[in-house]
Amino acid sequence: MPQIARRQFILMAGGTAVAWPLLSRAQQGKRIARIGVLLFGTPDTDPNLPAFLRGLRDLGYVEAQNIVIEYRYAGGKPDRLRGLAGELVAIKPDLIFALGGDVAPSVRAATSTIPIVMAAVGEALGVVESLARPGGNVTGLSAFTTELAGKRVEFAKELLPGMARVAFVHNMSNPVAPPQWEQTRIAARQLAIEAELLDVRNGDEIGRAIEAAVSKRIDALLVGNDSVTQENRALIADLAARKRLPTVYGSKEFVEAGGLISYAVSYQQLYFRAARFVDRILKGAKAGDLLVEQPTKFELVINLKAAKAIGLTILESFLARADEVIE
Repeated sequence: MPQIARRQFILMAGGTAVAWPLLSRAQQGKRIARIGVLLFGTPDTDPNLPAFLRGLRDLGYVEAQNIVIEYRYAGGKPDRLRGLAGELVAIKPDLIFALGGDVAPSVRAATSTIPIVMAAVGEALGVVESLARPGGNVTGLSAFTTELAGKRVEFAKELLPGMARVAFVHNMSNPVAPPQWEQTRIAARQLAIEAELLDVRNGDEIGRAIEAAVSKRIDALLVGNDSVTQENRALIADLAARKRLPTVYGSKEFVEAGGLISYAVSYQQLYFRAARFVDRILKGAKAGDLLVEQPTKFELVINLKAAKAIGLTILESFLARADEVIE
């Protein structure tokens, strides 16, 4: 995370962080907009927060000059989200940015009046009335996750033509996960592959899930993108490599952490684009009038070092389709 962003965090009791306001500006009579930001993990472990902050800077928002950001982060504990959302609502910010798909429902439950900007919420399930007409106080970007789940099965089959069994690893308490699992099952059945579900709802369950995959003689893993899996992406990539399990991931960040391949939307682009929603709302737009945008960029990323580590040869024809190859 950039050093300039780190200096904005002042730790408080309970692991909460807030931004330090520049009082001299307020004393000069210049209004400083206040944004609440709720993260599932921490500022250091969330890979997409810098993209959002960069988007704000590109639009002319400078922390402690014309904007103050109040941070709350759950430290990877989903049971903290609602309480932290309530803390942000209590300070009455101009808007709240829900950083992560499973964060947005907690913020929405905490307020029906403060504008909420979400990013990367899978099909915006249960958060808005519709993508075209969000209504209420929520808008932002959808992650378009369900349809891509089946495509990852196809990629796994291309990597391993003889594959017979695949396991889907996801946090099934996240509303976006069940539709992805159903899409995975459909795609696997069409390819005559047996699909197994491995539900992980916290970091402690990840090791057991990987061991279960080995004991069930799974040929490959499909890992969904969720705050729980993202928070533990390095661990998942490491365990999959140790067990020599080819794995297709739901975001590029897993591959950057040592994973094999990913096919997904560009999450960093989504978070960067979310800054425009913040700008429009601060300039007077109503959240419910701003249609929820869908992704425009999809990426196939391959890590050749990870492939070599598990003894997997990737054909040149497959490599040629990659948007990025990590050597």
